[in-house]
Amino acid sequence: MEQKKLLIITYYFPPAGGPGVQRWLKFVKYLPDFDVQPIVYIPENPTYPIVDEGLVSEISDKVIVLKNKIWEPYQLASVFSKNKTKKISSGIFPQKKKQTFLDKTFLWIRGNLFIPDARVFWVKPSVSYLEKYIQENNIDTIVTSGPPHSLHLIGLELQKKLKVKWFADFRDPWTTIGYHKALRLSSYAEKKHKSLEHKVLNSADEIIVTSKTTKTEFEAITTKPITVITNGYDVETVEKQTLDTKFSLAHIGSFLSDRNPPFLWEVLVELLHEVPEFKSHLEIKLIGAVSQEVLDAIKEHQLNEYLNLLGYVSHQEAVAHQRKSQVLLLIEINSEDTKSIIPGKLFEYMVSNRPIIAIGPQGSDFADIVTQTNTGVFFDYSEKAKLKSVILDFFNQFLEGKLQSHGVGLQQYSRKNLTKQLAQLIKK
Repeated sequence: MEQKKLLIITYYFPPAGGPGVQRWLKFVKYLPDFDVQPIVYIPENPTYPIVDEGLVSEISDKVIVLKNKIWEPYQLASVFSKNKTKKISSGIFPQKKKQTFLDKTFLWIRGNLFIPDARVFWVKPSVSYLEKYIQENNIDTIVTSGPPHSLHLIGLELQKKLKVKWFADFRDPWTTIGYHKALRLSSYAEKKHKSLEHKVLNSADEIIVTSKTTKTEFEAITTKPITVITNGYDVETVEKQTLDTKFSLAHIGSFLSDRNPPFLWEVLVELLHEVPEFKSHLEIKLIGAVSQEVLDAIKEHQLNEYLNLLGYVSHQEAVAHQRKSQVLLLIEINSEDTKSIIPGKLFEYMVSNRPIIAIGPQGSDFADIVTQTNTGVFFDYSEKAKLKSVILDFFNQFLEGKLQSHGVGLQQYSRKNLTKQLAQLIKK
């Protein structure tokens, strides 16, 4: 049987690091197993806020990778402040009350001059390049993956010009994403974002989303078919890990300002005062980019002596920490806008055999997954007493050498099973 060709237009791909890479890196790994030839189009000279060279070795040798030059304003902005530019491009914004004039200026420029985002200048050259490639190689199906949502504008133009079948994949929402309100948008910019979102959602042949809530939000904007394909976990070749000797609470990934959970720090302080053994065992392990607000909160609660700040590590190292940490922290911003966010690392957490403490807004989509798979306990921001009780219970199990999770029904979230769903969708 001749393989179906699928052109995938994405910004994040190895050597980019971070969560935005994993979804399509894993899809292209397994698509050939379902008679689909993946062709991935990426920027030749991107400004990636995180680089992980180790992920390059995970690119399937069956994938065709196309590259085309991109010009990004982040390259120019870094002349003024490389650190601020890197954080803003990662989605890490300082709290409003702590923003400097330069912070405010950068955010205003990002939100009002580059719509929908700073990669918008890649749209025209990409359409020109891909129009020729698609015609020469008889490709009839394309996928655009956002954010950055400007990539959906490439799909929009190619669909108009070539009548290809276009799937728009939303790893995150567009105008309801958590950081959207931080961009200091003018009323014109706000309307422009919503207009583009509406146009994309009503022009794409089909929409793919990662959560039920995003599907519900989009159903209020379009009648186009919407399919939920979550992120997932892959089989990782990591040596068997020896568990941390400390009672380590590990957060792996970007710890944004708005994710700072004061009631967690309060619970830890109370347990330090009430449980004598807790002092000699506690470790707060933070891996990845951590905002200054989170670090300040830990210091204010006098928890610095228990802090182990490891910074960004490779994906392989992150997986190792997931498997040797005693408890894994999954924290989402306490907002209606973030109920739809299902952090990609959740699925890796679930197969680590370590219990998860998941914190987020009431009604979060990931609360159902954690509960149904029996991989941890979910708390909304009002459940301090429940959180304290569970951490104490986990600590007692740790002292007895019995702390672990007992997940059920995890296979549905394997990357291969999810890719099978994708292949069936694009071939129907």
